[in-house]
Amino acid sequence: MSDAFKDDARLGLAAAGLSGTPQAMVVEAAVAPLKSTPDAFGPLASTLMHGEGFDVHETTDGWSRGRAHSDGYIGYVPAATLGPVRGEPTHTVSVPATHLYAAPTIKAEPVGMLFLNAAVQVEGEDGAFFRLSSGLHIEKTHLAAPPVDDSCFAAVAQMFLHAPYLWGGNTVQGIDCSGLVQMAMRRCGQQVLRDSDMQEATIGQPVDPDGPLERGDLVFWPGHVGIMLDEGSILHATEYTLRVVKEHFPAMRKRLAANGLDVTSVKRP
Repeated sequence: MSDAFKDDARLGLAAAGLSGTPQAMVVEAAVAPLKSTPDAFGPLASTLMHGEGFDVHETTDGWSRGRAHSDGYIGYVPAATLGPVRGEPTHTVSVPATHLYAAPTIKAEPVGMLFLNAAVQVEGEDGAFFRLSSGLHIEKTHLAAPPVDDSCFAAVAQMFLHAPYLWGGNTVQGIDCSGLVQMAMRRCGQQVLRDSDMQEATIGQPVDPDGPLERGDLVFWPGHVGIMLDEGSILHATEYTLRVVKEHFPAMRKRLAANGLDVTSVKRP
């Protein structure tokens, strides 16, 4: 964890008021909302994927407060979405979304869905499907085992083109600008922090915003981040259109500058 966030309640245990010995749990739901307050109608801070670890420090009125294993983010998660740890995952979902089937056939009605980076335990094979520890089945080509390609995150992010925007979202059902960066980089074995200010402070090396930019460069504005696809185009999840879009970077930069939002930095991971 960067020293820049040691006193930040999003990541710092002391600042968040967490103490004592936590209980290691795992997300059993497809996704679990992570919130800064125990309020079902409050805004998302982030979302946790199926199979993701979460250290629970306290549980009150159906909300478990603790810390995500993946990025250290602290908040409240519905206790019903968590369960005990039952072994180490063997594979992760490598596509934006995939169905869970009760039987190893595409003709079976799906009984659920998992999203990119969800972690599962594979126990066997049934034809074109993997059989999970839960007894459910997933198409083999939708899962991957380590190691991962550490150079692919811009390509992963492009799989989310046109996905709806969702503040605090991390899935193809809804994702925000920093969630897009985090989930794409996680797919490629690069775990980064959750929020855009955290990412700007901790990822990569600075690059001249006016110099030639490369695929994978991260461009930051106040409260926003996008991923360069090439020297002239950028991919980002934006409130402007409420979806993930590809834009001409110079035009986007000019539009935001006209609203008083100048580029604060460019980082090359």
